[in-house]
Amino acid sequence: MLPIVVSKLPAPFSFLPMPLSPLFPLRIRVLSHFLPSSIQSKAKYSSMEKEQRAKDFQDFKYRGVTGGRVDGDGIADLIIPHLLKLYGSSATARDFEIYSPNAIFEDPLMCAHGVNQIKSAFYSLPKLFSESKIVEYTVEENSTGPGKVEILIDNKQHYKIFGKAIDLVSLIRLKVEEGKVVRHEDWWDRKPLKNRETASLALTGRLSEVTRRASMLITHVLMGFGKDPSN
Repeated sequence: MLPIVVSKLPAPFSFLPMPLSPLFPLRIRVLSHFLPSSIQSKAKYSSMEKEQRAKDFQDFKYRGVTGGRVDGDGIADLIIPHLLKLYGSSATARDFEIYSPNAIFEDPLMCAHGVNQIKSAFYSLPKLFSESKIVEYTVEENSTGPGKVEILIDNKQHYKIFGKAIDLVSLIRLKVEEGKVVRHEDWWDRKPLKNRETASLALTGRLSEVTRRASMLITHVLMGFGKDPSN
């Protein structure tokens, strides 16, 4: 196991042991950067806003996945159940059939190319967290052209590690063509992913892209190149 040297983590993660295993920093490093702003933003909600958000979520749950649809062909109905299993650390090989063979998955830490790398990214979740799931979500589905749909999932993700709960707000963006997901982006704290186009400095954006790919390749190796669990 390769030694990993990490800097002091911020207060929400001060309980974590160091040094950490090679796999562990792949998600904790970015979670520790994004989570504080998520917590701060939630603290700004008034009690009335909290009640309204809770009511909206309850109404949405009773309406079902299609309740948040704006336009489209109902593709979200087919994709969401599999996506919930991916984020819930209960995915099987069949759940990855929502992706096209050359699909891309990207979050602030990883950039996966192809279904096997996407499998490695999600199969790593139960290795890192004792709990992981999407606990709240609303869905908007928009037709963007013949056979093309964009699905926006405003959600809250819940994780638990070493007995500590971590809640993270996120915007999941799915681009779907002919019924298959071709691009899956997870914007933590609802912030666009840093790249050459979105970063204030192109060099910084390029560095973020390279780092995400390197993190993905390390994870891919550690997870057996996307090998499906035996059970």
